[in-house]
Amino acid sequence: MANVVGEGATQGRTGNRRVEDVLKVLAAEPDPAGRSRRVLEQALVFCGASLAALYTPDDAGELLCVNESAGVPRSLYGLRDGYALNGPSPAADAHRTGRPVWLGPRDLAGFAEARRTPACDHSVAALPVRGEGVTGCLLAVTEHPDGFDDTQRECLELIAGAVTLPAPLVAEAGGELPPDAFSLAVDSGHVEVGADLLRLFGLTPAAFDGKVETLLGLTVPDDLPALMSVVEADHMSIGDRELEFRVEQPAGPPRWLRLRGRLLPGGEGRPARLVGTVADASTLRPEVTDVARVQRLAAALATAGTVRDVSHAVVTALREPLRADRIALAELEHDRLVVTVLDPPDPESWPALWRLEWRTEWPDAPVRAMPTLAAALREGRAQIWPAGAPLEPALADVGPGGLAVLPLPASGTMAGACLIGWDTPHQFGPDERALLTASAGLAGQALLRARAFDAEHELVGMLQRQLLPRRLPRLPGAEAVARYLPTTAGLEVGGDWYDVIPLPDHRVALVIGDVQGHSAAAATLMGQMRTALRAYAAEGHPPDVVVHHANRLLMDMETDLFATCCYVEVDLEEGSAWCVRAGHPPPVLRHPDGGTEVAEADGGPPLGVLREAVFPMSPLRLRPGTVLALTTDGLVESADADIDTGIERLAAALSAADPAHLGLVADGLLVGAHRDDDIALLLMRYDGMAVRPLRETWAVWRVPEAVGHARRFTRRTLRAWQVPPQDRDTALLVVSELVTNALVHTDGQVRLDLTLVGRRLRVAVADSSPRTPVRPTSISWEATGGRGILLVEAMTTAWGTVPVSGGKQVWCELALSG
Repeated sequence: MANVVGEGATQGRTGNRRVEDVLKVLAAEPDPAGRSRRVLEQALVFCGASLAALYTPDDAGELLCVNESAGVPRSLYGLRDGYALNGPSPAADAHRTGRPVWLGPRDLAGFAEARRTPACDHSVAALPVRGEGVTGCLLAVTEHPDGFDDTQRECLELIAGAVTLPAPLVAEAGGELPPDAFSLAVDSGHVEVGADLLRLFGLTPAAFDGKVETLLGLTVPDDLPALMSVVEADHMSIGDRELEFRVEQPAGPPRWLRLRGRLLPGGEGRPARLVGTVADASTLRPEVTDVARVQRLAAALATAGTVRDVSHAVVTALREPLRADRIALAELEHDRLVVTVLDPPDPESWPALWRLEWRTEWPDAPVRAMPTLAAALREGRAQIWPAGAPLEPALADVGPGGLAVLPLPASGTMAGACLIGWDTPHQFGPDERALLTASAGLAGQALLRARAFDAEHELVGMLQRQLLPRRLPRLPGAEAVARYLPTTAGLEVGGDWYDVIPLPDHRVALVIGDVQGHSAAAATLMGQMRTALRAYAAEGHPPDVVVHHANRLLMDMETDLFATCCYVEVDLEEGSAWCVRAGHPPPVLRHPDGGTEVAEADGGPPLGVLREAVFPMSPLRLRPGTVLALTTDGLVESADADIDTGIERLAAALSAADPAHLGLVADGLLVGAHRDDDIALLLMRYDGMAVRPLRETWAVWRVPEAVGHARRFTRRTLRAWQVPPQDRDTALLVVSELVTNALVHTDGQVRLDLTLVGRRLRVAVADSSPRTPVRPTSISWEATGGRGILLVEAMTTAWGTVPVSGGKQVWCELALSG
């Protein structure tokens, strides 16, 4: 136990020394505001904090207001922009007592002003900060289950002692403003500005009228919306606003300026004020010391939902200021480094080992092949190797001119690593090191959250794929493709579906639908409706009856959800179709000449609304080359366009597409689609059948000579089709057996259908009985029945039964000779 304690104490002293060394480097930062920001960022790197914020009293001495912050947005934890100095809050308690306050999730429940959100449990540390004549409070948040440990608490106290409290941005009442400062009264728009600030805008004190509109009128129009978001108090976030914008110059290109400001809340008799400074951005710092970069990275990571989004945000934030030649960001899964983003993305830019491990789009790099990287990950802090450092080839070739490895820690684990390499010798300055360490802490937390999001999203996608067709059937004389895009707005499985149902006699049913809502109940109901429509269609019902049965089924299920659908049955031989709509957008037709039209198909109400609803059928005519498009409302309806406008846009895009490549057409229609809702898209191009079948039908009357009439009809038809005599005899025997069985064993109407396609003859007999004929397993020599089916089976290449509306159809096929 003593060894364990001693080892922990050693690690704590090592961690404190590292913090002290970094704080000494930051103490030389010439910009006080930038120095305070960098000091706060060390809480993210060394203390496991996801947020660190500095609060200082306002001018009236009534509130503690945010002055600086680093890490994720404060809104994730429900933290206020200001706390009453005399109120019950951790910040106010630490400020009043001068002692640190350490609070866990249960402790925070007692603070009403904390406004905690239920997103995750977290712990809060509030430490007093003191300067010359000014006091404040450092507020840090961690998502670690056990809060801040002893070592992290000591590091936080060191950081609180190193924070430099900024001087007031405006002078006391009656004094003059600093030369680069401004003070804007939010209610009236009257602004007081310093002399240097006016010079940056190209104005003289005599020519300035004190109105903020005058300054805004000198900015580049493209930058005006962002600048207005700062001026408008409702959109201002206290204490953490930094913005670069351009102002027009009498000659030459626009000048870049940087605004730093915060909103001071108003009180009785005084308005809220926006105070800050404006400086020439070109003289403030080299690119890598941009204070706003880490802040912008934090904002980007806060909205990054997937691992890929997080990786791209980190690469975007680091590539330009570091002027790196390669950046790789990877997740750490067991003993493998699973790379999520490579920049540049081509394999030739990376070491041979990485190319050997290349797998489809992204490679796996084994950590065991790079012991230096493995050691850096175990130590958990950023490491830098200059040009010529002895490294294993897998790492040396990443950065022959210098290599930086950033372990990405998160909640006590190692989420991944970021490798940054240079081809030419690179000198690493303190600003770069601070940028790397701050980015690593932010990226680790975001990567861990994104990994959980990706896992849940993949589970949702897998469930959705299981409920949709795995592949679409091949159609004679037509081609069908489908696309499905789940919403990116949440993790709930949706209710959109599509289906392509092959039917007898070269007919096909195209179905698309949408169940209300996004939930497991909607997905379950979607699967039930898709199965029900497929079953009713297979029974041989016409389209209106199929939809009517589905509506009755949904009503009987007594669910609160409803569904919309569009059902189109297409005769691929004739090029005709019947459309039934149940509260769903109509089909869009693209004609062979490129013209489009929205089908004028009458519709009924959504399924599950009215038990006795009427679903009328509307005819459609398809010429060879026509494309039929069915979609759900996620593609044609959005917040900025109603459904009619969306359908017109779909028709225009379909008209401009090349129907020869239907898959590319489907992909093109989804480009730029809003992802606020699920999207299902089903396209079919009707080409017409190259060989049209020959068909004849005979209604068999129940008279003593019925079988003879059926045989004569068959003989006459086959002779007209020039079927060889030997094949005609076989077909006549089969017709006799099937018609006889239908007349003897069933009641009602009997129909004989003959179809010839190429050298294949199909004989089908339909009756009104749903009972399927059974093939006998054995027949004694004394039996008087049961031989008919065995005879049909022996004389044909295939036989079977299919349900039709109100009965069945027994069919068989014969391969003709010659």
